[in-house]
Amino acid sequence: MKELIFEEIGMPVEVLQLRESPIPSPKPHEVLIRVTARNINPADVMFIRGMYGIAPKLPSSAGFEACGVVEKGDGAGKVKEGTRVMFTSVGTWREYLTLPASLVIPVPDAMPDEVACQAFVNPMTAYGMLEQSGLKTGEWLLITAGASAFGKFAIQMAKAKGILVTATVRHDSQKDVLKDLGADLVINTETEKLQKVVPEKTDGGIQVVFDAVGGVLGAKALACLRPKGRMMVFGALALDNMPINSGLLIFKNLSIEGFWLSTWMAELNDQERAIAFREVFGFLVSENSKIDVANSYKLEDFQAALEAFAKPGRNGKILLIS
Repeated sequence: MKELIFEEIGMPVEVLQLRESPIPSPKPHEVLIRVTARNINPADVMFIRGMYGIAPKLPSSAGFEACGVVEKGDGAGKVKEGTRVMFTSVGTWREYLTLPASLVIPVPDAMPDEVACQAFVNPMTAYGMLEQSGLKTGEWLLITAGASAFGKFAIQMAKAKGILVTATVRHDSQKDVLKDLGADLVINTETEKLQKVVPEKTDGGIQVVFDAVGGVLGAKALACLRPKGRMMVFGALALDNMPINSGLLIFKNLSIEGFWLSTWMAELNDQERAIAFREVFGFLVSENSKIDVANSYKLEDFQAALEAFAKPGRNGKILLIS
């Protein structure tokens, strides 16, 4: 089988290698999956660079999220051959992998591969953050990196709850895209002053920030919060720590907290987890939901895929398909 492997941490275009390896054999409680589609997330790149919350055990494959078809079911018959499944695992950028049957999720018939391969990390994070935020109808949410896959999911889910949304972009071409999804205010932080425009347009500031960026932009977003506002940090795209204004935190009584999907999911009970999947999958298969794919590439064309992923102003996911 083909798989993408890296033996040292570094920039993906420099350290990833395409190799031929034996197809793995599943243990009695596992299933063998032929992977059909994978999406490229910022977390995948951070993992290869050694900058993610999980350290790679070298040599390692990359990728955390994918979908595929079960080629060998588990011994207990819980997951049968031919079942389309989605899953998260370390190392999905390969043609075959084995996983415990308990860790795969059957894909609804109405959900195509290009949606199923990105149906967990970003939409579930958006759902979880909205649930944890406590935002109510008519309140304001600010999303940094609004044109990201997460941003687009979060905008649509927030609007369905009657939440007002502002989002940041770095290219004017992305403004109309986000407004079409339901964003009430979209700000190009390259040409507009975020901490000036937001208070003016939102009657004094926003209640919650979902920050994927950190660095200077994160600090500017923090300044847009109204008193007792809340920042939820789930990414660090800037690769710089956020400079915190202590006086701002004190005198406006602001709070900053982190959000990691794995931790949030682990704290759910079975009923809460079932509700989360039902809500997210219902959103994904709805004819009103918009889920963008910019382009798809074969595993062997991973260099072109990574270049497309890094392209400024990109709209839509980059997929690796088999």
